[in-house]
Amino acid sequence: MHEEFSTFLATQGIDRISWQTKKDQGSEQVDQLLDQFSDLVWDAVLERAAYIENISANHMYLFKCLDQEIKLIAVEVANSAIDLREKDGFDWFKKHYNSDYVTYKRASKAYAGNKNSDKFELIEKGGVITKGALYDWFEDLLDSAEE
Repeated sequence: MHEEFSTFLATQGIDRISWQTKKDQGSEQVDQLLDQFSDLVWDAVLERAAYIENISANHMYLFKCLDQEIKLIAVEVANSAIDLREKDGFDWFKKHYNSDYVTYKRASKAYAGNKNSDKFELIEKGGVITKGALYDWFEDLLDSAEE
């Protein structure tokens, strides 16, 4: 990130010496510039985020972020003894994913406004950016069940 931050400062007309002076003086502009850079980094991360997962004890919310909408696969385990966040619970789930204890729902929703804001909101609620292996596996499973 050092190189990216240096480039960011250069676009603001700030060289290395000026930046060091601002930091040494405790300038308010330092905090403002760090916030701006942080926002740029988050925007870049969110722009590339294609999958977000939020897994709780008895639910998995798996999101696929497309250009115009977010798709959801919701998985619910109706067995209160199972915690999907734990290895034993997930191992149980792998054996019983097709049982009466497990239900699936699918939905999609257009972005409310700025898609990066919508993605960030999912992360604030406990979501994690992933490569989408779980979403893709469940999508294949549900698609083949519908055929």
